[in-house]
Amino acid sequence: MLIAIISDTHGNSAAFAKFAAWAKQNNIQKIIHCGDIGWADFAKEMSLALPQIKLHLVIGNMDTDGDSIGNLAKNKELANLIFYDQTGQVEIGGKKIAFTHFPEKAKELAQTNHFNLVFYGHTHKPWEEKINDCRLINPGNLSGEIFRSSFAVYDTATDLLQLKITDTL
Repeated sequence: MLIAIISDTHGNSAAFAKFAAWAKQNNIQKIIHCGDIGWADFAKEMSLALPQIKLHLVIGNMDTDGDSIGNLAKNKELANLIFYDQTGQVEIGGKKIAFTHFPEKAKELAQTNHFNLVFYGHTHKPWEEKINDCRLINPGNLSGEIFRSSFAVYDTATDLLQLKITDTL
């Protein structure tokens, strides 16, 4: 199963549209968003752009309307939107996955040895390291702020992780 991991979209509709087109063409089945979405209306925009793909998301430090984003997840028209507040945990394709916005919290989660993968955002910088048997991964930022616009794609069947630079798609 192919999972796209995005973070730090900061409401950048153009960057998200480019990502969404790529996700549709490349059989992405789930999306994990590691926070700093932008605002509730943008969370709705993301959900409506990819209605067949489950969008798992947490809030980041710039998401000041987290309650509004959480309320969107209760909307039946946005059934693909799954909100976890600050930390999410899922099992996808037999992989135990946690995700958050904050690097410190991500490191704590990785150190528990309960997860195969932990994803995080905040720094805008793509990064991967291993803590015990857990892969700790930052997909960079989709908004293209500070560093180039990027996201990650993880294949649960092959355990292959790829970093995608948005402007090269």
